Amino acid sequence: MLGLLPEEPCGSWLHKWFFLKDARFQEQMLLPQATTQELHWRMKKSFSRSILRGQKGFSEIDLKLEIVSQDALRRTIFPLGGLTKDFVKKIAAENRLHHVLQKKESMGICFVGKRNFEHFILQYLQPRPGKFISIEDNTVLGTHKGWFLYTLGQRAKISGLREPWYVVEKDAAKGDVLVAPRTDHPALYRDLLRTSCVHWIAEEPPAALVRDKMMECHFRFRHQMALVPCVLTLNQDGTVWVTAVKAVRALALGQFAVFYKGDECLGSGKILRLGPSAYTLQKGRSRARVAPEGSSEGPSKDPGPGPTP
Repeated sequence: MLGLLPEEPCGSWLHKWFFLKDARFQEQMLLPQATTQELHWRMKKSFSRSILRGQKGFSEIDLKLEIVSQDALRRTIFPLGGLTKDFVKKIAAENRLHHVLQKKESMGICFVGKRNFEHFILQYLQPRPGKFISIEDNTVLGTHKGWFLYTLGQRAKISGLREPWYVVEKDAAKGDVLVAPRTDHPALYRDLLRTSCVHWIAEEPPAALVRDKMMECHFRFRHQMALVPCVLTLNQDGTVWVTAVKAVRALALGQFAVFYKGDECLGSGKILRLGPSAYTLQKGRSRARVAPEGSSEGPSKDPGPGPTP
C-alpha cells in the first residue's frame, strides 16, 4: 500500500547499501584527522532536536534518517550543520547560484515529479474499478479506477458532486473507498495505533520504556506536522502501541510513526494496525444508549483494540 512517506524505505536502502558502502571504502581518506570524540560531537550537534525543531527546513531530516542504522550514522557527516534553508539560499545568492534559488523544492514523491500521480501509477498497476461509498449511510456516490490511488484524508474527486468528500477508509478486498462529507469528519480521527518492531536509533529502547513498559513522548507521521504528545506501550515482540493524547487526523497503515523525547529523535515504526475512529466510537456510544430501551439484556460490552502485549 502506498503511504504518505514512500521515500522512507527508499532512503533507508540507499543509505544502507549504496552510500554506506562507499563511505566505508573512503572512510580513512575522508576523515584522517577526526577522532571518535570529534565525530560523536558533530553527530550529536547535527541531530540535536533543539536545533532542528522550530526551524523550517530541518524538520524533514529526522523523517529521512530515523530508520538508518547506527552503523551508518557513525559514518555520516552533515556538512551544513545547523544552517537553515534560508541561510543556505543566502549563501547561494551571494555566490550567484541563481539556478539553485529558482528551482522549486520537491514536496511530493521524488521519482514521480510533476507527472499526474494517477496516470503514473496506472502505467504499472491494472485498474481495479470500485465504488465511492458514504460512511454515514452506505450510499454509493460514484466510481473510481482503484482504491490504491487514494490515501486517507485526501479529497476524493467524485464525478457529478460539487461538495467535497474525503477518503476515510479503504476496503482492498471489495475495492471500495469510503468517504465522508467534511475534512474534519470524526471518521478521519484516531488516537490509537500499533507499529512494527521499532527501529531505535540508539539500537535499543529507552531505559524508561524498558523499565516501566510505558513512556510519555511525542510522535509524528507526516512531514512538517506538529509533534503529537503520546504514550508508548512496549510489547514483548518489540512493537509498540501508541496512544495519542488527542485524536489525530488521517492516520494510515503503512506510514511511519517517528518518536521523539525532548530534543532527541528516538526512532520509528511502521504503522500496522489502527484503533477505531472517533466516528466508530461515537456510533458505539449511541447504540449503547439506545440498547436498554429495546432490549432487556442491556448494552453489549466491546472492549475494542487496546495496548496489550
